[in-house]
Amino acid sequence: MKNILQNHIDKKIPYLKQKKLLLAVSGGLDSMVLLHLFQELNCDIAIAHCNFQLRGVESFGDQKFVQDYAEANEIPIFVTQFDTEAFAKDYKLSTQVAARELRYNWFYELLETEKFDYILTAHHADDNLETFLINLTRGTGLEGLTGIPVQNDRVIRPLLFLSRQEIENYAKVNNIQWREDSSNSSDKYVRNKIRHHLIPVLKELNPHFMTSFLKTEGYLQESLAMVEDAAIMIYQQVASEVENQIHFDLNKLLQLPNYQSYLYQWLKEYGFTAWEDIYDLVDSQSGKQVFAVDFRLLKDRDSLILSPIEDVADEIEFLVNENETEVKIPLNMTFCKVADISVASNKTIFVDADQLVFPLVIRKWKTGDVFLPFGMDGKSKKVSKLFKDEKLSLIEKENTWLLCSENRVVWVIGIRADHRFRTSNATKNILKIEFEN
Repeated sequence: MKNILQNHIDKKIPYLKQKKLLLAVSGGLDSMVLLHLFQELNCDIAIAHCNFQLRGVESFGDQKFVQDYAEANEIPIFVTQFDTEAFAKDYKLSTQVAARELRYNWFYELLETEKFDYILTAHHADDNLETFLINLTRGTGLEGLTGIPVQNDRVIRPLLFLSRQEIENYAKVNNIQWREDSSNSSDKYVRNKIRHHLIPVLKELNPHFMTSFLKTEGYLQESLAMVEDAAIMIYQQVASEVENQIHFDLNKLLQLPNYQSYLYQWLKEYGFTAWEDIYDLVDSQSGKQVFAVDFRLLKDRDSLILSPIEDVADEIEFLVNENETEVKIPLNMTFCKVADISVASNKTIFVDADQLVFPLVIRKWKTGDVFLPFGMDGKSKKVSKLFKDEKLSLIEKENTWLLCSENRVVWVIGIRADHRFRTSNATKNILKIEFEN
């Protein structure tokens, strides 16, 4: 098996060579075989052992077993102990999920502090099959059927091509000792039920079931790669990136026979879960939104707009004192007195400085805000009506700031100045105000 593993590494994960590797070793069959094989390959390795304190004396027996092995074989070892049940209770997690969180957080700490390149775990083909069946029973997309990846970030699983039986046979031939985990015999966990009752039936129906499963996994992974490639190509045709937003053209999107699948591929990384609501959004009225924790998807006329949810609260105000010439937050703005008026634009206005009361205030617009738009002969207008006339999307409205003097709007920044602060022939002090996106 040593030669088989070496060939597998050469073909699939050649970047492991000459790297500093941290092996997750529980003391069980799989991890002890992993450890033995990488010793045989003369790799630069160290052991990481987690004591989750879930099986009393047995857990500490596992810890001592691994520590004794490391000492006898002169292998560097790192050991930690977790109060897993307390962590699970505090964060309202299942015991298994809590153990996983604790384990991998610690592994990544070791990667950084001890300068390891990769973490190796002993997952094998049977683990992969169990994960496949668990995902299948819960309902899953294609990703859930492709099983455990060989690599996930800096975690490598070099034994995924081997079955549990092959690993056990290797251990027996090479007199490798290991510790039995008593919890593996319990049907308390779904994974164990599948392992003890479902998989034996599948193997009875087809003695070569594991070989067939591995082939199927390969086909599914190839299919997923094709899906991802197609999603990238269609994205380039349908989506446009505008600053921190992504705009999906609905006219182009709806020409696709499977537009829902593309939306899923594009949006899954942003934390969305209400997929039916997202699919219905294409036929909804403008202004309807679907939210994830940190992002939202907005229907705006002929587009779906993906944007982050801003952290800045609507009530926050930023002051501009009379002698300030530049501010950076919340916008990049400059204030300077000039002798003459040049061309104004949506980014530059000129106002009568003597009409201003300092400090000026920069704030988000509010419902009920009214101003006198420049050029409208003193007729008042609601800011919300201005937005409607300008056909601003909901996101554009929410990202609009006002420059105010006392409670009067000086400038709907980037859109329209207020008539009350205009310059005239009688103006003695002209203030030029500019902003940059």
